Amino acid sequence: MTQTGTPTPDSTPAGTDAGSSLMFIATEEQAGDRVDRFVAAQSGTLSRSRVKALIEEGHLTGNGKPVTEPAETVRAGVTYGLTIPAAAPAVPEGERVAFDVLYEDADLIVLNKPAGLVVHPAPGNETGTLVNGLIAHCGESLKGIGGERRPGIVHRLDKDTSGLMVAAKTEQAHLALSADFAARRIDRAYLAFCWGCPQPAEGEYEGDIGRDKRDRKRMTIVTHGGKWALTRYRTLQAFEMGAALVQCRLATGRTHQIRVHFSANNHPLIGDPVYLRRIPAAAKGLPPAARAAALDFPRQALHAARLGFTHPRTGEQMAFEAPMPEDMLALGESLGLTPGKVMII
Repeated sequence: MTQTGTPTPDSTPAGTDAGSSLMFIATEEQAGDRVDRFVAAQSGTLSRSRVKALIEEGHLTGNGKPVTEPAETVRAGVTYGLTIPAAAPAVPEGERVAFDVLYEDADLIVLNKPAGLVVHPAPGNETGTLVNGLIAHCGESLKGIGGERRPGIVHRLDKDTSGLMVAAKTEQAHLALSADFAARRIDRAYLAFCWGCPQPAEGEYEGDIGRDKRDRKRMTIVTHGGKWALTRYRTLQAFEMGAALVQCRLATGRTHQIRVHFSANNHPLIGDPVYLRRIPAAAKGLPPAARAAALDFPRQALHAARLGFTHPRTGEQMAFEAPMPEDMLALGESLGLTPGKVMII
């Protein structure tokens, strides 16, 4: 039986499986609303923009007749039916890409991304990305995001940053995780080696971040037009006065946030090819062998070591940790890292 204002009992909940259908009977109270807004609200998971696109593509009916205008007025007593089309073939194509899977279920996948792996295809990196690898790894378990059989990327790591990521396998998980990231309900901690020793040893770096007008590949601290950003840090070990191992927690998630904040405070990350453009004065504070190891490190020494979130379907609190990768451990050994200091607090 079709229920008022709710999906029919034999339909799949919106946003979980492409190829499903939903039906709603509009009540007197709902009459007069825009049909795209009404359907989005009744679905519980589909965004209004997604519903609008489905309507324009011909996937909504009212009493069996096509509804093609998202702004059409809802009429009381009308049965509205929405069909979510089967996911289109994955674009881009799946490829075998190396990454470690820490957890996977029908809704999401948690992985440890190696340094050097681009997350999403883009000009210059059309293949061999994490998205290509996830499509190949997950196969038919990807239920479709936005009508395409692809993983839902809800956050990113820079190409040469290693560590933990979560990706959605269903539209419902994609929407829920995206909302949690936007609302800053995700626990994220990073480990980094920086030049010099931050003072105080524990504190916060704050500053609006925007695109550098002189170099579009760089972000920078700006006074106008940027986005507020806050990074909390704790020094885990100082190496003379030349370098430090720090733990960073993000209160916000801006592009290059940790790299920009530490560079702006004269503690650029060791190896950073974008924000470290000259040998820092702090290098003189390291013994020759340690200084050479730090100056030769080939990437930003940054690792996403902890990721915690609420499971979008079960509500379970999930928490994962990824150990520091071998290249950063070798750097730490050269600097004089004390065993046991590599801990998330």
